[in-house]
Amino acid sequence: MTSDVTAGEPSEAQQQAMQSTAQMMSMITGYWVTQILRTAAELGVADHLAQRPLTAAELAEIVGSDPEATFRFLRACAALGLATPDDELRFTSTPLLDTLRTGVPHSLRDIALVHGSPGHWLPWAHLPEAVRAGKPQTEIALGMDIWDHFAANPTEGDRFFSSMTELTAGLSTEVAQLIDTSDVTVAVDVGGANGSLLHALMGADDALRGVVLDLPGIEESARAEAEKVGLSDRITVVGGSFFDSVPQGDLLLLKAVLHNWDDEACVNILRKCREALNPGGRVVVVEMPLGPVGAPGFAPLLDLNMLAVLPGRERELSHYEALFTAAGLRGTKVTPTSSPQCLIEAVVGP
Repeated sequence: MTSDVTAGEPSEAQQQAMQSTAQMMSMITGYWVTQILRTAAELGVADHLAQRPLTAAELAEIVGSDPEATFRFLRACAALGLATPDDELRFTSTPLLDTLRTGVPHSLRDIALVHGSPGHWLPWAHLPEAVRAGKPQTEIALGMDIWDHFAANPTEGDRFFSSMTELTAGLSTEVAQLIDTSDVTVAVDVGGANGSLLHALMGADDALRGVVLDLPGIEESARAEAEKVGLSDRITVVGGSFFDSVPQGDLLLLKAVLHNWDDEACVNILRKCREALNPGGRVVVVEMPLGPVGAPGFAPLLDLNMLAVLPGRERELSHYEALFTAAGLRGTKVTPTSSPQCLIEAVVGP
C-alpha cells in the first residue's frame, strides 16, 4: 500500500490543525498585544523613536524605565512590526507604530490608552458574567458605571473624550462632504465631546453656526478646540445632558452616541432631538450598523465591547428605524462611508 504523503511530512489535515492551533493561540494571547500597545503609548515610544533610532538603554534613560526590561519590550514590539532593529540593536519606528504618535493625523494613541486602562480593561474580564446576565458588569468591575469612573479618574476620562475625537478625525472630512448643509443655519453636535465632527462641517460651510453639547466639564476643552481651529466665534459649547434637553437646531448630529445606550434610553434621546428640531430640520445618526450574521467585520466585536462596558449595543439598520418610529421620527436616507460607519438620517414623522 502506497501513500502520497512523504514520511515525516504532516498531512493536509495535520497542517490545517497546526494552522488552527496557531491562529487560536494568537487569539488567546490577544490581550498581551493590547497591553503592549498601551505601554508603548504610555511611554511615548512612538514619539521618541520618530526622532531618531534608539537603543533600549537610550530609550530607558529618556522614559525612566529599566534598561533590560525596555530591551525585552522593544524586542516584542519588533516581533509585532512596531519597530525595526539594526545590527547594533538601535530601534527605528515603523508606519504601524507611527499611528501611536501624539498630535499626528489619524493618531490612535488615546484609543490604545483607553482600551488598555481600567475603565474598559476590567469590565472585559467579566464578559462571561455579562453574557450570562445579558447586561454589563461594569459596576462589579469598577464599583460604579463607566461615566462615574471617568469622573473619578479624570486623566482616563480626558483620554476617552480625546479618543472619541481621534475616531472622528478620520471620518470628519468625508462626513462633511456627504452632509448637505445648504439649508442649515445651526448644527448641533449632540454628545459631541470636543466637537471635531462639527468643526469639519463648519470648515466646509462658512455660514454655518454650531453648538456642541456634552456633559458638564467638557466645556473648557471643547472651547479650546474650537479656538484652535478658528471657530470660537461661531461655536457655542453647552454642558448638560441630552436626556434633559437638546439645543435647538436645523441639523442634529449624533456620532457614536446611540450605541452607548439601551433602546429605552435611545428613544428618550431621539425624542429630545425631535423636540429640538427646527421646522424642516433633520437628525443624522453616525453609527456602525451590523451586517448579516456571519459576515466578517468589526461591528460584532464592538457590540461585545458595548455588552462588556456599557448598557448599549450595535444595531442593524432596521433596529434604528424602529427607534426612530418610537421617538416620532421617520428614517429618510442611509449613506455609507468608506469606513464601516453609515449616516442614518431622520426627520419628524410620520
